[in-house]
Amino acid sequence: MSIKKRAERRESEKMSSFSFHLMDLTFRVVDFFFRPYIDKRVKKFDIREGMTVVDYGCGPGRYTIRFSRIMGEMGKVYAVDIHDLAITAVKRKITKEGLGNVKPVLASGYDSGLPDCCADVVCAIDMFFVIKKPSEFLGELKRIVKSDGMLVIDDGHQSREETKRKILNSDHWEIKEESKDHLKCILVSRV
Repeated sequence: MSIKKRAERRESEKMSSFSFHLMDLTFRVVDFFFRPYIDKRVKKFDIREGMTVVDYGCGPGRYTIRFSRIMGEMGKVYAVDIHDLAITAVKRKITKEGLGNVKPVLASGYDSGLPDCCADVVCAIDMFFVIKKPSEFLGELKRIVKSDGMLVIDDGHQSREETKRKILNSDHWEIKEESKDHLKCILVSRV
């Protein structure tokens, strides 16, 4: 690989294919042993049957499948990622699990391609720390969430202070609730 290609990859938010496969394997092992943890965590996101949820940065779909089961036939889950391997992994899970309420979406940069105001809840789990332009990213999430919608976001591999700073500096979101493992945010109200 050329030096230029390596530099471009370092600047990109898209992980290498090798890293994606390693992450997927790690998640499978962790989920095998700690499945109840993920299920318990999802219950805290206030997602209910019939909602439309966006799993932004869905990766191999470990949360997507759980959201789908909660949504039921009347709900919808958009599984959004910038990595084509993520979309392929989610499509495999949709087929294997027989899920008709999940739509995989390959994003281009911060453009999800989703309709305006389509989501009741946007979940950005274990991915915000890689975002290089947080205000631009959070602006896209603002565009796709309903006016009374919510953003559920976690720190990933950055400090809580850094997460909060990025969210508040964006001028798009305010923090409604904070727990040990995630933040719930609502749109900034303009009075």
